[in-house]
Amino acid sequence: MSKSITPYKNSSLGKKEQVTQMFDNISGTYDGLNRVISLGIDVKWRKKVVELIREKQPTTILDIATGTGDLALLMADTSAQKIIGLDLSVGMLRVGEDKIKAKNLSDVIEMVVGDSENIPYADNYFDAITVSFGIRNFETLEKGLSEIYRVLKPGGLFVILETSVPTQFPYKQGYAFYTKFILPIIGKLFSKDQNAYGYLSESAANFPFGEALNNILRKISFIECKAMPQTFGVATIYTATKK
Repeated sequence: MSKSITPYKNSSLGKKEQVTQMFDNISGTYDGLNRVISLGIDVKWRKKVVELIREKQPTTILDIATGTGDLALLMADTSAQKIIGLDLSVGMLRVGEDKIKAKNLSDVIEMVVGDSENIPYADNYFDAITVSFGIRNFETLEKGLSEIYRVLKPGGLFVILETSVPTQFPYKQGYAFYTKFILPIIGKLFSKDQNAYGYLSESAANFPFGEALNNILRKISFIECKAMPQTFGVATIYTATKK
């Protein structure tokens, strides 16, 4: 990122603490509001991530910045015997735990309070690792990616789903208008945290995407880095492998 973007401009807390506070604040409305904001298309994107993971037939999966566990729940329909959902926000994890219990998946999915920049697992531990709409919230991107590389097994698959910015007319202009003006208004109307969706919009607009993110992954030592734009480029799925 070209500049440090945080949810609360006048806060003395670091980005990590601010992001945790923000997601705790919006945890109760996050799922429903996300469906409205993305028009439900985010579910389709997550299903594509699951297909990529399924092809690798992993036994252990780590879902970082799992939030309320949407992706972790979908990945229960793979060969995985254990899925760890890691997140800093206790509020989001509690919502996720309720969803997991409702689907009787507590024996497969475990929700863990943890930091992506200090992952509490041994080297070469997971067959696959995913991050959906969370990587731009890392306080130090390269540190977080290095930790992911550390706990991923050699030959293991890393998949990122993240917002990106369309580059072609008229999608570029339409996306800019929607994220700058419409998304924050929706967030203010339906969320008790007036800053959250302004931050999510601003962070999305300033996060490196496409080859810029692939180059960062290569710098960490990931190989076979690919970027696959989704829905006119408003999101991108990235795949990379640990050599």
